[in-house]
Amino acid sequence: MEMEQEKMTMNKELSSDAAAYCCSACHGDETWSYNHPIRGRAKSRSLSASPALGSTKEFRRTRSLHGPCPVTTFGPKACVLQNPQTIMHIQDPASQRLTWNKSPKSVLVIKKMRDASLLQPFKELCTHLMEENNMIVYVEKKVLEDPAIASDESFGAVKKKFCTFREDYDDISNQIDFIICLGGDGTLLYASSLFQGSVPPVMAFHLGSLGFLTPFSFENFQSQVTQVIEGNAAVVLRSRLKVRVVKELRGKTAVHNGLGENGSRAAGLDMDVGKQAMQYQVLNEVVIDRGPSSYLSNVDVYLDGHLITTVQGDGVIVSTPTGSTAYAAAAGASMIHPNVPAIMITPICPHSLSFRPIVVPAGVELKIMLSPEARNTAWVSFDGRKRQEIRHGDSISITTSCYPLPSICVRDPVSDWFESLAQCLHWNVRKKQTHFEEEEEEEEG
Repeated sequence: MEMEQEKMTMNKELSSDAAAYCCSACHGDETWSYNHPIRGRAKSRSLSASPALGSTKEFRRTRSLHGPCPVTTFGPKACVLQNPQTIMHIQDPASQRLTWNKSPKSVLVIKKMRDASLLQPFKELCTHLMEENNMIVYVEKKVLEDPAIASDESFGAVKKKFCTFREDYDDISNQIDFIICLGGDGTLLYASSLFQGSVPPVMAFHLGSLGFLTPFSFENFQSQVTQVIEGNAAVVLRSRLKVRVVKELRGKTAVHNGLGENGSRAAGLDMDVGKQAMQYQVLNEVVIDRGPSSYLSNVDVYLDGHLITTVQGDGVIVSTPTGSTAYAAAAGASMIHPNVPAIMITPICPHSLSFRPIVVPAGVELKIMLSPEARNTAWVSFDGRKRQEIRHGDSISITTSCYPLPSICVRDPVSDWFESLAQCLHWNVRKKQTHFEEEEEEEEG
């Protein structure tokens, strides 16, 4: 009886007329509904860092078996197709498929910069999206400033229809239904940095040097794009890290005209307590290292408020499963499938032979600070960007974000991932052992 009542409750919750949902891990600040998704980030001038909340209860473990409940609405119109057989809000990740509440009308095209070989694919794609699919195309302003595009008269008619934006100045998070990336893995990381709340579905074409995160080939892009727009595609939810950096203000050098030490706009500035807070959404990893100093880094790592270790060495990497195949893999960590709910902690050249990488559950709160006895400061970067110095008294809080990045698959999450391992990282590539010939076996018998 209890199981039947639970299923009845689940069916009611999954109905289209359900009330707005609230993620317990986010304390109500990331509310959404199927019919009217509410984007989690208020409009601001900065796209790469949103103001951090002042509450000390920002990070908290969730009761979910799979870490924080992910927001499964992606942009204004996309969501994960609900499975009526879902139990306890947990879907089989391999069965997740993309669907649209309404047909997508706007698309953001991200092109790898300084690569002349991408100009023709970029033109073909944009022309197809505008003329065949009647979509509004957004591009970054500096893309159209490329001399090859600016001087192309045949592309002039299409170029006039573009909607443009500037990173860190224009907020387009509520205007994009769909994202297409042309290039390598860096284009996907860049797309993630533009959306500090809900991320629209991302279709990534392999036109770069590595292409681990970009599974699509551009040869048949017309049919592939059409198939995705019609909602017929598998999707993998790549978890992101929600990172909050709190710095102590140190005299007049900390902030100038609202800008932080690294030139980024200051957020969460509280002059009464002398703190400056910044928040980031990270797809690959957070890297804390010793910077230009010749001394070993010396940072304390806390997990849910408990000191678990002090890292002595070149630094430490805190990565998502997506980031486990990047810097973490180069530092000797295991590779984790994106559907595994976890956070990986990997030391960089540790001053201890027994310090091995560890995997902790998604949803825990990690806090990293300089050790009191540290001889030097540390430096932190987020997906290789926004690099800044961390001093005594500063802190970095890390947990799993409620806003994953929905990456569209060519086939399915398992096949695509192992294909990337084999093709890009040459995983388990070796010379195979030869088998015995039948004649030899008979003679031996």
